[in-house]
Amino acid sequence: MKKIKLLRLCLLFAIALINITPTNAATLQPISAEKRAQINAAIEKASADGKVTYEELKTIATEAKGKKLTLRDKLTLRVFGKRLSKMVAQYGDGSKSKMTAMFLCLFLGSFGVHRFYLGYTWQGIVQAVTLGGLGIWATIDLFRIIFGSLQPKDGEYY
Repeated sequence: MKKIKLLRLCLLFAIALINITPTNAATLQPISAEKRAQINAAIEKASADGKVTYEELKTIATEAKGKKLTLRDKLTLRVFGKRLSKMVAQYGDGSKSKMTAMFLCLFLGSFGVHRFYLGYTWQGIVQAVTLGGLGIWATIDLFRIIFGSLQPKDGEYY
């Protein structure tokens, strides 16, 4: 679900990137409600499977722009499409950041906030009640996060 939401957001960004170029920024016309509905329907259709091909991206951008895409627009979409695929594959699965876990443990470790973030709810509750084992458990967790032995419950760090 997160992957599809991220994909839709990235597609909207791609459309904005194509529509606001230095050549047409001064003559930019607002998009009508009907055209916006068509664009949203195309985005929904393209992102339903969690992947977007270059052709789908090109079709959506052409509909949004209302005219034929320039060579610059096509190159921008080609590069953006590759980066979009990598980004969705890397960040779209809901994995957690190691830096975020480390800082949560460092500053709020006595309350077990990092355990909640990593998906270990019961251990977070126990840490909150015992104040992180009076700081000992939180300190051990900090080192475990730094060295990589304390991973998120649902996978690995990105």
